[in-house]
Amino acid sequence: MRKASYSKSRRRSVSIQNKPRIIAVANQKGGVGKTTTAINLGTALAAVGETVLIIDLDPQGNASTGLGIARKASQKSSYHVLIGEASLDQVIIESGIPRLHCAPSTMDLLGAELELAEFDRKAYRLADAIKTMQESGNTARNYSYILVDCPPSLNLLTINSLSAADAILVPLQCEFFALEGLSQLLKTVERVKSTLNPRLAIQGVVLTMFDRRNSLSEQVAEDVRSVLGDKVYQTVIPRNVRVSEAPSYGKPVLLYDNGCLGSQAYIRLASEVIRRERDLRAA
Repeated sequence: MRKASYSKSRRRSVSIQNKPRIIAVANQKGGVGKTTTAINLGTALAAVGETVLIIDLDPQGNASTGLGIARKASQKSSYHVLIGEASLDQVIIESGIPRLHCAPSTMDLLGAELELAEFDRKAYRLADAIKTMQESGNTARNYSYILVDCPPSLNLLTINSLSAADAILVPLQCEFFALEGLSQLLKTVERVKSTLNPRLAIQGVVLTMFDRRNSLSEQVAEDVRSVLGDKVYQTVIPRNVRVSEAPSYGKPVLLYDNGCLGSQAYIRLASEVIRRERDLRAA
């Protein structure tokens, strides 16, 4: 009995020690580079030695296909995790990129919001699934980062992501109405923080599709930085054709063309994320 108790205690301490940082990649607007940021940030983090899980919670499943994971009718997915038909461990797939795994999405997620409304703890389904995985003692699942790719809306899927997350990372396209959409998202973050997840913080805002030849991009960047200050990453993701091409080949841009401007930007972004996480943990 003493030996069994020791093993259980040791397993729990390992789980706590290796608790991942959970970051929701979210913006209620579509077409802002949210999924592109999730898969390329995940790839860049894995490239520097971090172990990363990307959870695809978008019914479109672009994070899955962007990592070369084909959709199959019989495939268990993040949908089955949310409704309790599979554990997170059971749906995780190796991406083919060392240290980077994915919990894929299927079209079933389109109806998940209605189904989740019938469950207890409907806003915590993802948080509970992640906690169960961590408590399982499966050392193969000792991720240092879990990135959740959210749908482009503030629905129950996104609320599940924010309830599970330690922080939110917001991709923001350099366009005229950028700040207007951002203010709505930040209000949602504050509501989630006050009612569901008090530890939720803003990891940062990353400016995407930045075009230095366009004065509007410079103006938007200046406006966002004046409002949010150091919450905005120094790294900006440039408008880059190689970034746009990569998903059609089922690859992150870092594998498609490691030397392009977009790839180098995501590598710098990963460095900023790691530095911020290190500062948060030290605080």
